Amino acid sequence: MTKSFLVNTFPTISPLVFANEYRETTPTRESVKVVIYGSKTGVNNTILTLYKLGFAQVNEWSPLLPSPNPGEVMSILTRHILTM
Repeated sequence: MTKSFLVNTFPTISPLVFANEYRETTPTRESVKVVIYGSKTGVNNTILTLYKLGFAQVNEWSPLLPSPNPGEVMSILTRHILTM
């Protein structure tokens, strides 16, 4: 008589348990904002430095916007990251 060695070698997973585990490990997206405040020259130089370091493309930053502080501008970068 031959015997099958593959029978019952795979554990069975309850669909309910699997669904709960899947939800717990499914990443979600979150928005993260990076803001630079300063003079026009300072903000532009920082954006270029971050570009050279590989942090973000220059065109990913917002145009220079007025800052709440007089004489300053700001630029905003929004990134979407995966969280668990």
